[in-house]
Amino acid sequence: MSQSGSQAAAFFRDVRHSKVVWLVRDDDGSHTHLSADGTRSLPFWSTSPRAQRAAMIWGHELRIESMPLNTWCDRVLPDAARDGLVIGINWSGPRLVGWSFTPKKVLNRLAAAN
Repeated sequence: MSQSGSQAAAFFRDVRHSKVVWLVRDDDGSHTHLSADGTRSLPFWSTSPRAQRAAMIWGHELRIESMPLNTWCDRVLPDAARDGLVIGINWSGPRLVGWSFTPKKVLNRLAAAN
């Protein structure tokens, strides 16, 4: 399994267990990131240390926050789908790369996670 694949698997396993997702934000909110193909991603992490590493890499006075999984599923994912965003999952490494999924695929993978 690739690094991104193992990070994605860990995301779904972790959030099913903890019932929490983590995001990186500033005073203006969470930022989306534009990929090379023009797709906008809204990234989330499955643990506080993962999100903290991302905040340190991106810098710019960013902080991490947690969100209950049910709020994320019921509010954030539908809003992201409406806005045409994909969801970045446990991006890692010095350039914060990883897989992104449509909100619908995120819900399907979350339901299938053990």
